[in-house]
Amino acid sequence: MQLNDTCQPDTPAQQVIAETLKVIYRDNDLVAVAKPSGLLVHKSKIDYHEQANVVDALTAQIQRRIYPVHRLDKATSGVLLLALNADTARLLGEQFEHRQVKKNYLAISRGYTPCHGCIDNPTRDKDRPSRPKKAATTFYRTLAHIELPHRVDRYPTSRYSLVELTPVTGRRHQIRQHMKHINHPLIGDTSYGKSAHNRFFDQLYDCRRLLLHASSIALTHPITGQPLEIAVAPDTPQLDQNQFQRVLSDERWCRIDTPGFNPDANPQR
Repeated sequence: MQLNDTCQPDTPAQQVIAETLKVIYRDNDLVAVAKPSGLLVHKSKIDYHEQANVVDALTAQIQRRIYPVHRLDKATSGVLLLALNADTARLLGEQFEHRQVKKNYLAISRGYTPCHGCIDNPTRDKDRPSRPKKAATTFYRTLAHIELPHRVDRYPTSRYSLVELTPVTGRRHQIRQHMKHINHPLIGDTSYGKSAHNRFFDQLYDCRRLLLHASSIALTHPITGQPLEIAVAPDTPQLDQNQFQRVLSDERWCRIDTPGFNPDANPQR
């Protein structure tokens, strides 16, 4: 899909639209793309001035009508699954509604997170403050820690964690709110994070994005009935000019083992 002469790409997400979205899975009923950070899934009243979005771009790219079946925040990168017909969209919607779809995310947070845990705390859509909070649950485990010899807050060094997160529910900004709730906000989060740490990552790694990435999605194929897992790594080409990968490439990361972690054992799933 080409942009016209009056609308030149000026962000990494728009540059992807100027080229093509990376399709990471496709069959007769489903298509999955690697969504870059900074790109809407579809047009939104909340972000009404932003015209670039996955649905319009992918429709033009593959010349098929597509049906979004789940959401990723504009700032989040990673696996985005879409249906190619209404029946598949309906069946997928039922799987999401009954929490039969497993989604994993990678994120970088402030501070050293515990080895693993469960965050069970209601959340509220910040753009609809009058509405009541809804139950929300997220499992997490820590994959790595890093300590950098730079003062950002009151401590002489700064600590961060690479975390894998598995949300049970699918509330808007759930992971971001939950990590703030346990005092480990995500880096690059301008709504729930810490601006000093966001600026530090910009200066140190030239990284200005939210460090939250939808790494995989696992479900039952709605037509064939076979298990299906789709994954995409943060270093996949066309994802925000590899800002996430630049952070992960720092050799000072120290791997953390998390024995006994098994979010699939959760009886709610």
